[in-house]
Amino acid sequence: MNHLFRENLRKLRKESTAIVADDNVFQLPERVLQFGTGAFLRGLADYFIDKANRQGIFNGRIVVVKSTNKGDLKAFEKQDNLYTICSKGISEGKLVEENVISSSISRVLSAKTQWSLVLDLAKNPAVTIVISNTTELGIQLVQDDIYQWPPISFPGKLLAFLYARFVAFGGSPDHGMVIVTTELIADNAKKLESIILELAHRNGLESNFIDWLEQSNSFCNSLVDRIVPGRPDDNVKQELEEELGFQDDLMIIAEHYRLWAIEGDQKVKDILSFHKADSGVVIESDIGFYRELKLRLLNGAHTLGGGLAHLCGFSTVREAMENPSFNEFLTTLMETEIALAIPYQMDLDVALNFSKLVLDRFRNPYIEHKWLNITPNYTAKIQSRVMPTFLQFHKLFDETPRYMTFGLAVYIYFMKAVKKDGEQYYGIFNESYYLIQDPRGAYFYQKWQMTSLSQMVHAIVKDPFIWGKDLSSLGVVESNIVTYLESIKNKGALLSLTEFIKRVEYA
Repeated sequence: MNHLFRENLRKLRKESTAIVADDNVFQLPERVLQFGTGAFLRGLADYFIDKANRQGIFNGRIVVVKSTNKGDLKAFEKQDNLYTICSKGISEGKLVEENVISSSISRVLSAKTQWSLVLDLAKNPAVTIVISNTTELGIQLVQDDIYQWPPISFPGKLLAFLYARFVAFGGSPDHGMVIVTTELIADNAKKLESIILELAHRNGLESNFIDWLEQSNSFCNSLVDRIVPGRPDDNVKQELEEELGFQDDLMIIAEHYRLWAIEGDQKVKDILSFHKADSGVVIESDIGFYRELKLRLLNGAHTLGGGLAHLCGFSTVREAMENPSFNEFLTTLMETEIALAIPYQMDLDVALNFSKLVLDRFRNPYIEHKWLNITPNYTAKIQSRVMPTFLQFHKLFDETPRYMTFGLAVYIYFMKAVKKDGEQYYGIFNESYYLIQDPRGAYFYQKWQMTSLSQMVHAIVKDPFIWGKDLSSLGVVESNIVTYLESIKNKGALLSLTEFIKRVEYA
């Protein structure tokens, strides 16, 4: 079986069931600079751009920058940057399936070894868009020098690119960029903009550049919503390759549902013309409504379910949702706590309808979304996705949300590191170690050394660096967490979950 590569496309247009673009797509100019090679951006943003190109709407390709040292670029080079997006799901009760060979990416560059090529793109007037997905930790202010080769942080790299752009076009206001961030933090682009401005001052850049930065560039908050588990397991991959007629080492799986809400004006709409190709792209002046629905109900439920599912022995979202106790936990959590306390004004019916949509997506039998892939940066996700709803619930009803509190206890237990290897910390479940991919690993490793469980919980619950505020004053939070942790320790997470649900039902 042949690999997926450009010279094979003519044959695939005739023989494969996959959607394949015409040859003229390879002549389109580079218009987008993207920071991040991960499956998520390739399955969402790049999907929309590829679809628009096939419809003759956007007519531009993407240069992707690989910022981390993990992995290499060989797979992209071997396949001429082509890859397949395989989506499958239920829409209005019907099976919807689509396999697309994406040709949206023109090049993939390594920031470490090809930084000069990245800066060369700043001189290209056709490149007017920057897209990023660097995780919640990527948009952080660190001391950085934009003259390093390359700068350390993503904001440092972007500032270096923008400064090169400013110099290349003499500060022309017509050559600013539209910058769309997809990181799952509130006001992601505005936070990035404030960091960029601070770094510009720290690097002693001239006032004319700072004026250009603020006045000629559009930093657009955005919200992304599509489950993209990434690479299929070996059996599914083999089945898909036999069906499609080629081998693809970059193949990714995605659900059918998709949404990319971008905050912008008419100028942004004109530049991001790919929005015309798919109703899943929404560009509006205020996306707070979309952000809160998705962040609280989808991401909040994912976060509170991730560690719990793993400790219950469920590897995928679908598998967990087939368990009656877990299904009831997540359903009740969303419908009786999160939906009632979203810190944004909206009708309850809207939140409940969105909850049902999310639950249907969780139950999608065609998506194998692994829970462990949701647990990296657990602490940051608890802070940004869960705590605002937790605190709003307490404010509205003068009581602590029980299901969310149980989820917080599970988070503390999941973060229990039993092994340290260099700077990495590992928890254990069923005699198998799992990597705790969280900067707070050392913190919890130390806390779990305390001899008294109640003392440990008291210390953690009082810590505003974990929750955003001291939670010890909020009713029975502390005592409940101790009770839940003792149960998980003695009986395991699944039995503890089942007993928790029964207690709440009869309370």
